[in-house]
Amino acid sequence: MAMTDQRDNSRNVVITGIGIVSPLGIGVDDFAGKLADGASGIGPIDLLDFSAAPSNMGGQVHEFTEKSARKQYLKAQRKSIKVMCREIQMGVASASLAIEHSAVDLEQIDHNRFGVDFGANLMLSPPMALKDACWKCVEENGAGRQFHYDKWGPDGLTSMEPLWLLRYLPNMPACHIGIAADARGPNNSITLDEASGNLAVGEAFRIIVRNRADIMIAGTTGTRLHPVKTIHAALWDELAESDGPPETWCRPFDLNRSGQVVAEGSGSFILEEESHAKNRGAKIFGALLGAGSSCVWDAAGKPNERLALVNAMRAALRDAGMAPEDIGHINAHGLGQHVSDRNEALAIQDVFGSYTEKLPVTAFKSYFGNAGSGCGPLELAGSLLGLERGVVLPTLNYTTPDPECPLAVVHGEPLPVDNKTFMSVNVTRVGQASVLIGTGA
Repeated sequence: MAMTDQRDNSRNVVITGIGIVSPLGIGVDDFAGKLADGASGIGPIDLLDFSAAPSNMGGQVHEFTEKSARKQYLKAQRKSIKVMCREIQMGVASASLAIEHSAVDLEQIDHNRFGVDFGANLMLSPPMALKDACWKCVEENGAGRQFHYDKWGPDGLTSMEPLWLLRYLPNMPACHIGIAADARGPNNSITLDEASGNLAVGEAFRIIVRNRADIMIAGTTGTRLHPVKTIHAALWDELAESDGPPETWCRPFDLNRSGQVVAEGSGSFILEEESHAKNRGAKIFGALLGAGSSCVWDAAGKPNERLALVNAMRAALRDAGMAPEDIGHINAHGLGQHVSDRNEALAIQDVFGSYTEKLPVTAFKSYFGNAGSGCGPLELAGSLLGLERGVVLPTLNYTTPDPECPLAVVHGEPLPVDNKTFMSVNVTRVGQASVLIGTGA
């Protein structure tokens, strides 16, 4: 019988492995423990000597070093590390950790039914990687030094290291992961900033539902801890800064919020068709039920975050066959920016109506900052790991409700819950929204 792309409602998708590389720690146990303790991963950045981040503060994965990557997290990819920038290394490491966490036997599976769907930011070369090549295109004249673009091809580019480009291509995490795992099934890369994670996981979910694969590695890697990207953040975004310690700076939905905190991180999941997982005796950490996405711009080219979020949330509910009242909690994008948080709160109110008053909302960027495309899987994992303990973990630093963000923000203590169905939400500043609906085990 020929396969179609129609959804097969008999194929349920479960999560059997989680891999984490985050400012709170590396691996599920460390990450879950720090979340449960209310710890913060935000502090001084020693990865960069200088940056445009206020006071050079952010969410850095301090345990992830060149030495630890080679010796501990990327042992099987040691020969490939030279063509991986830090973002790619973190992504491949998180995927390896997810495979290990899932206890899947790679010798026993059908590798043609094993795929990869992975997201990443646009990756930028650090200025020092371009320095020598750029100087070859500079000439002195009466007006001083002048860069000649026509010299870049013959003089500049030819002096770059031969493998330079491969170190910074956003499709390379999926390539390296697919090669390392011998995943011969569907393989795709997604580059949509903070929306990437939910999109990659959602696309992998659909691939399994459509019977194109039985197992998928899905996740993202991302960073805003970069000399150029922090400048972009300072120019384009509202960055948090206050007199208090840096771990108190990110305050999603709080009246006194002052902006987002830049960060880095990566998260990966092993998604598996339910019967396939049960047949091999896998531990199931949760299930995916639906996904939705939307991008909204007006005629003048101005993004509409609120409407994009509304569209994506409603699409996810339709995909899952659920009503708003079926959702047990929302894991919000929660940047900590004034306008973005207000738009998100209003979008939630648009979709959930009067139920908004009692719908628990949490926001995990308060723990580890905004890792760009890496944020979605870290937040999804946070909900799953909290629900494993029977709770919704609280938002840090939420002390004063904002009347413009009328949400039931979980704060102070974990909130015990019986309803394990949740919605995870992300949106970019250019109006790209992505939403997942999942449930804890």
